[in-house]
Amino acid sequence: MSRIAYVNGRYVPHAYAQVHVEDRGYQFSDGVYEVCEVHDGHLVDETRHMARLSRSLKELRIREPMSVKAFGHVLRETVRRNRVRNGLVYLQVTRGVAKRDHPFPKDDVAPAVVVTARTIDPKKSAKSAESGISVITVPENRWDRVDIKSVSLLPNVLARQAAEDAGASEAWFVDQDGYVTEGSATNAWIVDQDGRLITRPAEFGILRGITRTVVVDLANREGVEIVERPFTAEEARKAREAFVTSATKLVMPVVKIDDAVIGNGKPGSIAGKLRELFYTQAEIAP
Repeated sequence: MSRIAYVNGRYVPHAYAQVHVEDRGYQFSDGVYEVCEVHDGHLVDETRHMARLSRSLKELRIREPMSVKAFGHVLRETVRRNRVRNGLVYLQVTRGVAKRDHPFPKDDVAPAVVVTARTIDPKKSAKSAESGISVITVPENRWDRVDIKSVSLLPNVLARQAAEDAGASEAWFVDQDGYVTEGSATNAWIVDQDGRLITRPAEFGILRGITRTVVVDLANREGVEIVERPFTAEEARKAREAFVTSATKLVMPVVKIDDAVIGNGKPGSIAGKLRELFYTQAEIAP
């Protein structure tokens, strides 16, 4: 079956999906995006994703191209047309098509919208969670506004490639003071020796991950203490457990950071419990 993409009001074969050469997302990375998990045919945490999309658009002064209800229809229709039961739906909004010039175009330029969906085998992620993943640390070299889910991701791409080259699954950015900020595509967590979850505050300097928010709520529900504070890479290497969160990985145990084995080298019990209970806390849309 041929994949289908939504591009500016039309559903078209994925192989023929195109954007204009002067789309500002292509020219300037002038756009934002969201990635929403599809679980058993349903969107996960759609409300939170749409709220974050709205915030990102507002921060970049891109007008919203359609209502939340209309976005929901497009997301579901794209998922339906691609027959995705378990996978991801990707939504991107750019400032639109205009003559290449740094200042914003006139208000009559319509934002551009692209939506794609694809199937992911949940068994593959589950298998990774059984053994845990490795991460490396890299210097933080991104702009200050990483709280905006912008399509400007080149530093993240380079970090992730560095991880691939090192045989790891993810890279954690470390700032000039030695503190972990976040992963190239994940939020970073550790568990201290007292069983407390430690994660950097999402007020500034990291993206407020939707999966991160669900895990915070889940931990509070289950009586697991959370301390939102920065932690160093060295502290992480000596932690009882470590894990990452994202829409693509859910709660994924980390068993190695650089050359340091975490705990006993096996996925920790707290990360495992949070992963197991994740869908009991996440919002599953009809």
